[in-house]
Amino acid sequence: MVVAILGVLAAIAVPSLAPLLQRNQVQVAQIEFIAALQHTRGSAALSGKPTLFCPSRDGVQCSGETRWESGWLIGHDPARKGQPDAAPLRSQAAYAGITILGDSGRRLVRFQSDGSASGMTNTWRFCRHDRPDEALVVVIANSGRVRGAKASAEQAASCAAAQ
Repeated sequence: MVVAILGVLAAIAVPSLAPLLQRNQVQVAQIEFIAALQHTRGSAALSGKPTLFCPSRDGVQCSGETRWESGWLIGHDPARKGQPDAAPLRSQAAYAGITILGDSGRRLVRFQSDGSASGMTNTWRFCRHDRPDEALVVVIANSGRVRGAKASAEQAASCAAAQ
């Protein structure tokens, strides 16, 4: 009898968890992205070398793409060639089911040794195409400051349309 009741409760509860888990995936991606940008900024300041954050499919080289959901990496780029000069400091694999788009077509963000990201301002949109109302953004300023926020209705719609 107890097993039957637990089975019924589980059948009711599990489907209602799906939206929560999907929302959580977008939030986790946003938080990891913010942490990676902050790590890149800190690495540039501590090493005294320009350090880049870029999309990457293989975790070894920057892909040159403007979409970021396939993964990213962090690496020193003292020659400013748009690729890490050695093995990446950190990388992240792809995010399944999430779209990550920058609004200015940036193929990388480079932090200078003073922690600034001069000329690198951007807003990235994070969403699931089936739940645009839960879209989030990450914003970087020229000063290097990084922040996260809820996406505006316009940002959410453009993210969902990009798929």
